[in-house]
Amino acid sequence: MEETLKNAESLMKGTVSKEEQEKKKKEAERARKEIEQLKEKLESFKKSIVKKFPFIASISIIPPEASKLFEDEEVKDEKDKKIHLYILIPDENQKDYAKVKTEAIKLVQDIKPKIWVNLSPVKDLWETCYDGKNDLVDAIAMSMPLYDKGLLGSLRVSNIHKIMCLRKFEDYIVSYVIAGSLVRGEATPTSDVDVYIIVNDTDVKRMTRIELRDKLRQIIYNYVVEAGEAAGVENKLSPQIYLLTEFWEGIRDAVPVFFTFVRDGIPIYDRGTFMPWKLLLKMGKITGTPEAIDRFLSSGEKVGEIVKRKLLELATEEIYWSVITPSQGALMIYGLAPSAQKETVKLMREVFYEKEKLLEKKYVDFLEHVVIDIYKGYEHGKVKEVSGKEIDELVKNTEDYIKRLRVLVDEIGKRSSEKIVLRLHESVISLLTPILGKSSEKIMVEKFKKEFIDNGKIPSSYFKILESLFKAKKEFSNKKSDKISRHEVDRIRKDAQQLIALLMEYSQREHFMRLEKMKFKIIIDNKEGDMFLVGHRAFILPDPKQQPPEVKSIDLEKNLILKSSMEELEEALKKPTKTKINMGIIKTIESLLGKKIDLIL
Repeated sequence: MEETLKNAESLMKGTVSKEEQEKKKKEAERARKEIEQLKEKLESFKKSIVKKFPFIASISIIPPEASKLFEDEEVKDEKDKKIHLYILIPDENQKDYAKVKTEAIKLVQDIKPKIWVNLSPVKDLWETCYDGKNDLVDAIAMSMPLYDKGLLGSLRVSNIHKIMCLRKFEDYIVSYVIAGSLVRGEATPTSDVDVYIIVNDTDVKRMTRIELRDKLRQIIYNYVVEAGEAAGVENKLSPQIYLLTEFWEGIRDAVPVFFTFVRDGIPIYDRGTFMPWKLLLKMGKITGTPEAIDRFLSSGEKVGEIVKRKLLELATEEIYWSVITPSQGALMIYGLAPSAQKETVKLMREVFYEKEKLLEKKYVDFLEHVVIDIYKGYEHGKVKEVSGKEIDELVKNTEDYIKRLRVLVDEIGKRSSEKIVLRLHESVISLLTPILGKSSEKIMVEKFKKEFIDNGKIPSSYFKILESLFKAKKEFSNKKSDKISRHEVDRIRKDAQQLIALLMEYSQREHFMRLEKMKFKIIIDNKEGDMFLVGHRAFILPDPKQQPPEVKSIDLEKNLILKSSMEELEEALKKPTKTKINMGIIKTIESLLGKKIDLIL
């Protein structure tokens, strides 16, 4: 399979000779004809096995080049090679695994060439992706379907789309993740295929992050139609593209779509970005903003109904998470890093009972009882049963604990709100000062309105955001924080982050515009390079594509060549003094470098 994918990519990139292409086409055509003939022989097998086990999700013939994935050693003699059949069954029918395999082997035993039956529940297929081993998924995606309820088609179109995207810009894509009905094993021949693509925006130099996302998004969406046509299925891809920083922020804020995406998604390509978050979520080390914490608290408040419907395992599980997750959230709002479950009880006791005196002992004792006595006791086999009376008592105490945590969260939230507002206020001021000049807040607000709102550069809603932030800062400065709720502070935080992002984008664009005004395209050493004139300094980049770029600095006043770097150039461009180009400057640079320089106009 790996060799097949490499060959396919080589063909796409044009790195294979015409003779090799023709040879591979003939081999592929011959293999296709052989499989078509085999497919006819397997038609009666398909009808029989599906009739007996109608829950089967798919049956397909594995490509010959992928056979090594299912064989202990390489088969060198052609006559000993086997045809591999792959059958997928829903997870809920795993108990029938042995029956299906026994019947399948019985039905194919008289078919020539020899058929090797491979059987797997859907979850086992996805498990290979968690370890970064996507060869099996690639093989199944490229297999020839004999029977398919929709899973194969959905997987094929997403895999083809993945290869197209990686072929075009592999350096930017860090994760390609499938989700939705495909992952749940519920895909139909017409269902949409949910895929999530995470794009690395942390090393963008020549365009803004938003420009990068829009550019890649357009290309990725263009490939959707091509992938569907190539796959030959009706399943329509529904891709969601996220910047890496946007993805991290969504996880931090506990945005439901990101939590669901991480919890349920399966990475069919990952460069070490997606799986760490999935493991952290599974370990309970990710919590979020007050809104996210409210969701956890709400789940705790509904624990009574849940426990009544479940036996020991479900009851203890639900109660445990209902107290441990909001407890972690309370610690986060206090300012501590997300704690491991085993540390949460200790921290809750040390911080809120012993140090801050904000929580009564009985609540810490109850948390310890749930986590240590019940949950850990159940895990270690010490707790084997819980009576109905005990469950009722646990539910009652859990609801009481959650109500108490709501009060605690409000108390510690008020303490952290001021820090949040002051930090955001400082960030906005630091961004506005270089643009509008240093002035009082009142004048800065007026300048902001005149520069951005009155000129129609940005929507008027951003002016309201600025006013709200300045007003909140004033309220805290005047010790009137009681007028601002924790949720209001969180709204201000989210709005201010949008404003900060906009101001950063604006500053970036201004920087790029200044950069372009001071940049001249030149020919030096028969290569196209860049030259920047900043005050009495000239910076020469003979080959901007070189990594890291070589930078030559020339002092035009002292006629000296100085050692330089990209860092020095970036620093000079922050407060640029534009210098007009003339032939005298060019001649001076040529004589110092001892090289001919031509301007590209």
